[in-house]
Amino acid sequence: MPDQPILLTMVANYATTIAILGGTGKEGKGLAYRWAKAGYRVLIGSRTPERARATAKELLKRLGGGAYLEGSSNVEAARKADIAALTVPYAAHRETLESVKSALQGKILIDVTVPLVPPKVTKVQMPPAGSAAQEAKEILGEGVEVASAFQNISYEHLLHDEPIECDVLVCGTSKEARSEALKLVAAAGLTGWDAGPLENSMVVEGLTSILIHINKLYGSRRTGIKITGTSNR
Repeated sequence: MPDQPILLTMVANYATTIAILGGTGKEGKGLAYRWAKAGYRVLIGSRTPERARATAKELLKRLGGGAYLEGSSNVEAARKADIAALTVPYAAHRETLESVKSALQGKILIDVTVPLVPPKVTKVQMPPAGSAAQEAKEILGEGVEVASAFQNISYEHLLHDEPIECDVLVCGTSKEARSEALKLVAAAGLTGWDAGPLENSMVVEGLTSILIHINKLYGSRRTGIKITGTSNR
């Protein structure tokens, strides 16, 4: 018998299901925590379903009830989701995308991946496609809309119930994809900005290496970016 989802409230309260692929890592946990707290049905995916289920239990305990989190394989989470977010290290990027390609057709993927290449993580190193998000689009094909977001947010912020003085730049293959991603940025308690087409993600992803450099140089762990000079916010 398959594992039953871990429920602490009525399923009927949840209108949208988000899969977080590779959701057992630090960034994935942070986003899962924020979205589950905002009332979304959150599916945590992993190559190891047992780890995903353990992460779901850990976050449910942290939330103290009133949330829906379920752990499963990446493929199962992608299949059940309305929209998915990818939070794997770049080394696992292609393999994960290829494994869930069929399950994501007709959906939107938010790629959070940054193409960091250890040990030189403070050096911007983009893949031949131009960015991790553009690579995701090449792998998934025309049947999947791809947005890019959250690369410049430290997980240190996401797992704490505190205001985050850091903005999120959202790029995407269409205005609709960017709009859906911006809704999830707001649900996570952050300020998001439409940063244009997916090609612009190379700039956003590259900023992460710069922020890591600043963190190391100035002894911080929470540097971010802020858009100024507009009255829209």
